[in-house]
Amino acid sequence: MAASGLLLLLGLPVGAWPGLGLPRRPCVQCCRAAWPPAAPGPYAPWSAGEPGVPLPHVRPTIDMSILKGEKGELGLRGLSGRNGKEGPLGARGLWGHKGQKGQAGPPGPLCQRAYAAFSVGRREGLHSADGFQAVPFDTELVNPDGAFHLASGRFLCAVPGVYFLNLNVHTWNYKETYLHIMWNGRATAVLYAQPGERSIMQTQSLLLPLATGDTVWVRMFQRDRDNAIYGEHGDLSITFNGHLVKPAAEL
Repeated sequence: MAASGLLLLLGLPVGAWPGLGLPRRPCVQCCRAAWPPAAPGPYAPWSAGEPGVPLPHVRPTIDMSILKGEKGELGLRGLSGRNGKEGPLGARGLWGHKGQKGQAGPPGPLCQRAYAAFSVGRREGLHSADGFQAVPFDTELVNPDGAFHLASGRFLCAVPGVYFLNLNVHTWNYKETYLHIMWNGRATAVLYAQPGERSIMQTQSLLLPLATGDTVWVRMFQRDRDNAIYGEHGDLSITFNGHLVKPAAEL
């Protein structure tokens, strides 16, 4: 009986259901839609019977950072350019602070400077003899190491170098004075005075590069006239001098 009643209700039209006194309930959707409703946009989609709305023109952009390749190898260095012109001189800077005094250095080696000299004289006069003769000396003024031999009148060089030599004589009245300053066996300078009524002082000087073992001396010789130099025991008017100006090691 219940089954037949249910079939009777289902067979009734829809409009007859309210008349049956049944309570009305709102319609509830029993199934959730598979896709959410589309959000309203600025452009409506096309529909049947409505004109279409044109879509906006979209310009595509490309991210260049994605397409950038790896860094390449360093290329060859190019040629240097020309030097530029020199600029103007800048202003002078400020004076710096005075530095501290440095420490004293070690003492240097002792300077052992070579030295050689002689100064001799003759107090007695001398007349020439036949041929050549060396003028001897009898007074020693300066003669370190005995380099000058008074009896032979010769200076023997032991320290090579440049020497200054000087000869001074007093001439004899009415007699010729003719002397040579000798370097080994060679006449290098002459001292000459003609005969005269009055005696005079004559001098001669020169520089010579002496080597070790060289000798210097004064030579007198007789020509057609009497050759003489004047001297007295009380005065020293005949002198022969020499000293080292510069050693050969410093030349």
